[in-house]
Amino acid sequence: MFRGASSLNLDTKGRIAIPTRYRDRLVESCASELVITVDKDRCLLIYPKPIWLEIEEKLKALPSFDEAARNLQRLYIGNAHEIDMDGQGRILLPQELRKFAKLDKKVALVGQINKFELWDEEIWNARQDAWLQKIDLNDLDLPDDFKSISI
Repeated sequence: MFRGASSLNLDTKGRIAIPTRYRDRLVESCASELVITVDKDRCLLIYPKPIWLEIEEKLKALPSFDEAARNLQRLYIGNAHEIDMDGQGRILLPQELRKFAKLDKKVALVGQINKFELWDEEIWNARQDAWLQKIDLNDLDLPDDFKSISI
């Protein structure tokens, strides 16, 4: 389980250091093999390789004559890169993906249970503010499955 947000620095070579609290889990669950791809929200998604392979199978199974399915395949599979975490817990982010997500120096690594999102820190902060402004906690229109959740 990956949760929480971490503020990280992108070095001049385009690497980030995965926080130490996640490293052992990544070594155990995927032998430090990760897959990184783009997301429609213009952030990057980082998956342990076994989780990614499950998603890739689902994407592959989509009907090839469906335009939306093909676009999803192009976006997620077409931009996917296999990356390895090195002995110091660093990963090298491909240049084209850094450009896509507008990653420069300060980034936010956000745990999302089975994956990470990687955002430019300023964009992440602005998006969080926008999401909070859109939510009226007194008038949430939630699906029935969510109404029984207590936080």
